[in-house]
Amino acid sequence: MTNLVLSAADFSKRIGHGIGAIDKAWVAVAIIFALIAAIEPAQAPESFRFVIEALLEIAPFLLAAIAIAAYAKASGADGLIAKVFEGRLTMMIVVAAIFGGLSPFCSCGVIPLIAALLAMGVPLPAVMAFWLASPLMDPAKFFLATGTLGLEFAIGLTVFAVAIGLYGGFMTRLVMAKGAFANPLRPEASPGCCATKSVASPKTVMWKFWPETERRQAFTGEMWDTTLFLLKWLALAFLLESLMIKYVPAESIAQFLGSDSAWAIPIAVLTGVPAYLNGFAALPLIQGLLEMGVAPGAGMAFLVAGAVTSMPAAVAVFALVRPPMFAWYLVLAVTGATSAGLLFQLYAG
Repeated sequence: MTNLVLSAADFSKRIGHGIGAIDKAWVAVAIIFALIAAIEPAQAPESFRFVIEALLEIAPFLLAAIAIAAYAKASGADGLIAKVFEGRLTMMIVVAAIFGGLSPFCSCGVIPLIAALLAMGVPLPAVMAFWLASPLMDPAKFFLATGTLGLEFAIGLTVFAVAIGLYGGFMTRLVMAKGAFANPLRPEASPGCCATKSVASPKTVMWKFWPETERRQAFTGEMWDTTLFLLKWLALAFLLESLMIKYVPAESIAQFLGSDSAWAIPIAVLTGVPAYLNGFAALPLIQGLLEMGVAPGAGMAFLVAGAVTSMPAAVAVFALVRPPMFAWYLVLAVTGATSAGLLFQLYAG
């Protein structure tokens, strides 16, 4: 029985680790609440109630997302990525784009993983397919997107994740045939994170992981870490959404980002970079914007552009690759996000 739960020492250690990891988000939430209470006291309980009700509304999807992430970690399914980059280049690009759009990853992000793949000699077009698709969708995000934006939006984002991965992979292959990007990594770039270990030495997959103590502990630990991770970002996102609904006129939003605006999708792409908080936090924000009259295509363009080129990701990519490769990455991201927005708007009508 004791093996099924964390020991007191492990639990305390994990709490300490979790608090250290979520300090910035929770501090931001506390500061925002304090400012609301000081400037307009009547809004503070309204925002608090909005956050709690929103979290309870998506609780089933949140629990499903957490369970999927924990299962992938405990079973070793997250290490299957090593099998993606084998075979002929064309098939490698296709499989990398599909896998990138469907697979979950550890919280340290995809950038060190990309460094590891390139350092291992994996062809750049296949890496680019995975690189562009991976931030856009994973099973956990699919459940949360379904709960906040609806099933059609979640499916659309998944389709565009794979499509943009394919687009980036084959376009990179085309320009490399002309002699470009022979050495994409900066000399000082080096891999190093848990994702890197999954590629270099993947753990044997055990779908029925519970007989092993170590895997049960990995499941419990991942459940805890993922719960803290999602709660901090969703709480911050719902808090910001409550303020947006209260203080941002719906007419102004609709004027610039509504279906009648010719510039809705380009504006959404350009604002996706600085305004994008996190893949999970962006979902309720887009939900609020859609309810205020934003065009569905603009919402999709914002999500795609923000996920691929958000400020933290862009800085990490810039530190990893040479300037021409970074510029190409941005071109693929912006054109892919714009195309996704236009196509989704045509579908949504």
